[in-house]
Amino acid sequence: MAVRIDNVRLIDPADGLDTVTSVLLMNGNLVTGSASVPAAEVIDGQGLWLTPAFVDLCARLREPGNRLHGGVASETRAARAGGFLDVVVPPDTQPVLDSGALITQLLERAQQAGHARVHAIGALTKGLEGKALSNMARLIKAGCAGVGNARAPLAGADTTLRCLEYAATLDITVFFSPEEPSLGRGCVHDGFMAARLGLPGISPAAETIALATQLLLVEQTGVRAHFGQLSCRGSVELIQIAKDKGLPVTADVAMHHLHLTDAAIDGFNSMAHVRPPLRSDDDRAALREAVKSGVIDAICSDHQPLDASAKLAPFPSTEPGMSTLETVLPLGLQLVRDGLFDETVLLRALTQKPAAILGLDQASGWLLIDPAARWTVSAESLLSQGKNSPWLGQVLQGRVERVFS
Repeated sequence: MAVRIDNVRLIDPADGLDTVTSVLLMNGNLVTGSASVPAAEVIDGQGLWLTPAFVDLCARLREPGNRLHGGVASETRAARAGGFLDVVVPPDTQPVLDSGALITQLLERAQQAGHARVHAIGALTKGLEGKALSNMARLIKAGCAGVGNARAPLAGADTTLRCLEYAATLDITVFFSPEEPSLGRGCVHDGFMAARLGLPGISPAAETIALATQLLLVEQTGVRAHFGQLSCRGSVELIQIAKDKGLPVTADVAMHHLHLTDAAIDGFNSMAHVRPPLRSDDDRAALREAVKSGVIDAICSDHQPLDASAKLAPFPSTEPGMSTLETVLPLGLQLVRDGLFDETVLLRALTQKPAAILGLDQASGWLLIDPAARWTVSAESLLSQGKNSPWLGQVLQGRVERVFS
């Protein structure tokens, strides 16, 4: 049935639209030439926005794997509530997504749940062990959207080179989460707060050294590459250089890295324990500017739902991760209200850019957003099975009121 929305602000970065108008939606699509189409429902959209549905380039759904922390049904339901109708799952599941059968099973479970489309990243190496190449051709046939090794290390640059050469012949995107393992043995940013709390630090060099090596190999092989969850100024500068050279690279940042710094871990706050770690004010400023300028293409959730027990041990022993799918929109709108960038920049980073990285031709649906709606983040208000949010108890502004798909 058709739905007409009057007086709504239609914002679609892909078509360059930002106008107050009346629209007609049918089966999740905007209907053109709709004067003669009757509407079964009419909505007054005064003060509301209509935007394409969001695309998330990194979210753990905890399947296949430990259902204690979540599952496809609960986490895609949370994704839909947060405005995400397309969600990318990294390969570091249990078992690892290194076979066509597992990818097919995951995609079928998501289809049965019916809340959002799931796009799987197949394992770059067998078992993510960093040694033997996976059967990428078979993974593509099963429907994977790309390949990657998540944060699992590769045996060496020679192994990385072979992987990228193989991926280049298949014209498939390689997803990187850069981290040099020999420098990544801490749990927080290597700075003042780590020293003050006596916690082992992770230098930004852990990210930039890995990223620099990967970029050199991308240049040599010509493979299409996406670098996810970047966290520091040095990475922004390296991506800028790569793009200036015309390399086929894109990048994203997690929303929480645009908001929080390592100051959030004060008091051993395990809700702020993430990987890569929250970094300095300077790093955060560089990431924000990179989103505004387009050096960083997309904003992801880096959603990692966890059971309450996962955050109860001493800080270094707690599991890293935040439940974030449902807070991305209001946190992004806060950045807009703070004047860091405008609505079009935010929505482009949540819709058009990540969709292009995945090769999606069009949005999976539309969102009716109330940018002024205030709500309290709580265990009751979050649909995700993971309640591990550093914003618990806080009032955020902005919410998806309706999803059309």
